[in-house]
Amino acid sequence: MPTAWRRRWQRLKHDRRAALVAFLVIGVVLALLPFVTGELLGRSWVRILDFALLYIMLALGLNIVVGYAGLLDLGYIAFYAVGAYLYALLASPHFGLHWPVWAILPMGAMLAAGFGVLLGAPTLKLRGDYLAIVTLVSVRSSASS
Repeated sequence: MPTAWRRRWQRLKHDRRAALVAFLVIGVVLALLPFVTGELLGRSWVRILDFALLYIMLALGLNIVVGYAGLLDLGYIAFYAVGAYLYALLASPHFGLHWPVWAILPMGAMLAAGFGVLLGAPTLKLRGDYLAIVTLVSVRSSASS
């Protein structure tokens, strides 16, 4: 093995070790963060972190639909909204329901999947602009009703 390759290999092994150590340190800090900052910062940072993680998940969904699948789907977020609406209805104390989170999450996922199948079945063959128009129109019609 030439010395240049050996040096690169050693540097790569060192970089992987450094990345693993950094990842573990960040993980430990994030795991201890709720216990340490409770009195110092209040609970507002939890809400900010929740929104950040929510937007990360929505961006990953957009990356899957547009980036990997190559489909211009303007209505993929409607399925998230359907599940969130069901969660808000069933967890709301205003209607006297207030169901537990672990009972509502699967129901919200199944309802969103059901609406996805209802919209996806007729639009399986569409591509490009036609798919974007159909998904945009279906989102507008469901939002208006």
